[in-house]
Amino acid sequence: MAVPKRRTSPMKRDQRRAHHDKVTAPNVAPCPNCGDVMLPHRACPACGHYKGRQVIKGNVDELE
Repeated sequence: MAVPKRRTSPMKRDQRRAHHDKVTAPNVAPCPNCGDVMLPHRACPACGHYKGRQVIKGNVDELE
């Protein structure tokens, strides 16, 4: 049975575990209607538009 010859150093151990705690920023895209940033494939929280039509009531009045 294979047994490690040397003990793994804390630095080597921590480098191996480092990528588990990595946090990535969410992808955001500009709204085609109002230009505010929004998450893709969701209705814009500012104007309430999704795929060119009003689906929910937004927080800000429409600029058009």
